[in-house]
Amino acid sequence: MALTSPDNVLPVRLPDTMRAAVLCGPQDMRVMDQPVPRPGPGEVLVRVAMCGTCGTDLKIYDGHFPLTLPFGAFTPGHEWTGTVVAMGEDVDEVGLGDRVCIEAHHGCGRCNNCLVGKYTACLNYGNPSKGHRATGMTANGGFAEYALHHVSSLYRIPPQVSYQDAVLLTTAGTGLYGLDAAGGYIAGQDIAIFGPGPVGLMTVQACKQLGAAKVILVGTRASRLEMGQRLGADHLIHAREQDPVAVIRELTGGLGVDLAIECSGALETPQQCAEVTKRGGKILVVAFYPGPVTLDLSSVVRNDITIYTTRGEGGNNVKRAVALAAQGRLRGSELVTHTFPLEEITEALRVMRERIDDPIKIVIVP
Repeated sequence: MALTSPDNVLPVRLPDTMRAAVLCGPQDMRVMDQPVPRPGPGEVLVRVAMCGTCGTDLKIYDGHFPLTLPFGAFTPGHEWTGTVVAMGEDVDEVGLGDRVCIEAHHGCGRCNNCLVGKYTACLNYGNPSKGHRATGMTANGGFAEYALHHVSSLYRIPPQVSYQDAVLLTTAGTGLYGLDAAGGYIAGQDIAIFGPGPVGLMTVQACKQLGAAKVILVGTRASRLEMGQRLGADHLIHAREQDPVAVIRELTGGLGVDLAIECSGALETPQQCAEVTKRGGKILVVAFYPGPVTLDLSSVVRNDITIYTTRGEGGNNVKRAVALAAQGRLRGSELVTHTFPLEEITEALRVMRERIDDPIKIVIVP
């Protein structure tokens, strides 16, 4: 089937079907033939080059994530990049052949939160009839040969940025959005980052590039801490061998850090963040947790500490991530430790869950 395109570009002939991973039930992912979607107004069809996996994908795989499409009709994957192959008739912001990365969230554009830029907190979240789409979460995503997305949530990738770098830019946008919400201006400040996963490691780089004085990285796996050091962390703390609170206090002359960033999702780390943040400082939480956490909130109040939380990669911060990557200031490819073909996605999820061969970022290549 040929699709219309701008006057200066020949029509693109697309197949009628594609291979896609369909979630058919809890821990029941099947790669099967699915129709290739056709873009409507404001939409862009992308030939997926690769799609990253993250902890949210395991929750989705287990059937424990809210507002997903029904079993048998849902393709996950929310960290994808690729090439534009078709566009809705009204789309002129990108062109055929453009390489793009994404923000996973496209807000409705009509609620109060979207109107002030908080589209990852869209009040119509999960309601496609109102225009909301979260690829791979509330709409079909990138564990497929082709993926559909709204043009406002796509960003061109410059030639010097590889797909392996670009597949981490959605992740980088998560850290940058948090920093943005917490004030953004961190030059000269001391920062502690808990959790050297992909979000934490991309945030290490962002903090250094934005002029932080000390960046202290806390984690439990030596290999990830070493990666953090290569990416710019000034001090490493192995939380199973040292007391993070005592070490951070020592590194900051007893005052604590200006900003503690919680990327780990461990139940004990919010309290540790409270204990290492200086009076009048800030805590930024971007992690999700397996259950309720315990936090001495009275201590937080007494020390006049402000807590910020952000969900995902909002605030146009993937655009900022693209700019930093184009300047060589954000490196994503070093985090890509494992690559699997789409047909082996179940094995990829097993490797991630069981931490086989110490993966950092596992990507799926259709």
